Amino acid sequence: MSDHILETNDLTKDFKGFTAVSAVNLKIERGHIHALIGPNGAGKTTVFNLLTKFLTPTKGTIHFNGTDITGEKPADIALRGVIRSFQISAVFPNLTPRENVRLALQRKLGVSYHFWKSDKILQQLDGQAMELLESVGLAEYADQITGELAYGRKRALEIATTLALDPELMLLDEPTQGMGVEDVDKITALVKKVSANRTILMVEHNLKVVATLADRITVLQRGAILTEGPYAEVSQNPQVLEAYMGSAHD
Repeated sequence: MSDHILETNDLTKDFKGFTAVSAVNLKIERGHIHALIGPNGAGKTTVFNLLTKFLTPTKGTIHFNGTDITGEKPADIALRGVIRSFQISAVFPNLTPRENVRLALQRKLGVSYHFWKSDKILQQLDGQAMELLESVGLAEYADQITGELAYGRKRALEIATTLALDPELMLLDEPTQGMGVEDVDKITALVKKVSANRTILMVEHNLKVVATLADRITVLQRGAILTEGPYAEVSQNPQVLEAYMGSAHD
């Protein structure tokens, strides 16, 4: 099996004459945390939407574990183990964390919304749900209403529900967006923890988080790859400093 879990070839997306993503060639190494960074409008989230087929590429191909998935539907790609989170927390606010994670587990087991299933199955899911909540530090909040949780805990819950779907490749879209320093540090540590035995591709604006987590970084500018490499190398690139990091350090 290739060392690259995900590869794109000339991935491109045009919108009525505007090229949002231009000939992007990504190679995501298995077991790594790979960060996609760049200034606003660089095309980062559009790339995520193309990889998960929320958008259809204008041209180019996407391969996951050596299989061409360019023509597949979002649900089929998710079933392969490519699971994404979103910039805005995507959990059910009126349910408890336990119920949110249990719904994700039901979906993975193919018994989504079958609330009449036997107590034995539901108890099994409860046990797994609590293990996942424990893994993200939310066990003590299992039966609170999700909408009442602090923002950082909601993002931790979203990671738990993503883990419930047993991802081989996790796509995290701005996991620390809108957080204070304390929550950023907690989510950074959590992402590092859950990266064991899986691959993570993340869009992230916080360069401290990127420097802490990423094995490799791809920098986008105007929809195209500007450069790629480890943080120590990328952070010293004059074009990157001008296009993105310079403004971040001003």
